[in-house]
Amino acid sequence: MKLTKNKFLIGYAAIVAVLVVVKCVYPSVSEGATEATTESVAAASGESTSKEQAAEPSSTQALLSVASSSSSKRKYHRIMSVPSYKEAFPDSQTLQIVAAEKWGVRPVKNRADAESRKRELVFVGASPYYHVDPLYSSIPYLVPRAAILLQDIGEAFYDSLYVKGVPFHKLIVTSVLRSEEDVVKLRRRNGNATERSCHLFGTTFDICYNRYLTVEDPEGPSRWSVRNDTLKWVLSEVLRDMRQQNR
Repeated sequence: MKLTKNKFLIGYAAIVAVLVVVKCVYPSVSEGATEATTESVAAASGESTSKEQAAEPSSTQALLSVASSSSSKRKYHRIMSVPSYKEAFPDSQTLQIVAAEKWGVRPVKNRADAESRKRELVFVGASPYYHVDPLYSSIPYLVPRAAILLQDIGEAFYDSLYVKGVPFHKLIVTSVLRSEEDVVKLRRRNGNATERSCHLFGTTFDICYNRYLTVEDPEGPSRWSVRNDTLKWVLSEVLRDMRQQNR
């Protein structure tokens, strides 16, 4: 016999009607089926259905347990540093000044001149990825491409610390854009300061390699301390990678 759509629907409706009648006449049947199903599921998962058993852990606890388990199994990358700082970073002041003149702005005379050149320069005084020390011989402005580079270095440093299992630390910026007046004052105190400084063009910033700012919850537990040399090794890897990318 050919099963048509109408016949199928009629048969389906008849079965549903019979089940409804059975449930109304014998309600214990459906309850027994539900209990049996519950017991089967509990037995399959190895859990007891006894009311005296302790309550199961909440979903939040279960998630924390999974997170803790996955964290303990995480494999961290090794800290390698670079074989030689001189070989990894051979660029001299002569090469740096060429890049500064190519990508930078016309040197600013003083702070007032820098304030009036905000179309060419961007403020870099605050970021989640780096900390700017109090500046006495420079001002926190860079050309946009240099500001992006600083942000990218800080972000890459965070990423590298994470994959190596090292607590987060911020890079510390110690010098940014210098005006011509800043350079004159600096040369009076520091004989190594050059008159034609790369900092004049807004392309150059100094990052401290022997000091870092620990990132931690002020109300939480103290973070375990990390040697500055360890952080310097991580930073050297980041900067080497940036240099290999022609950044």
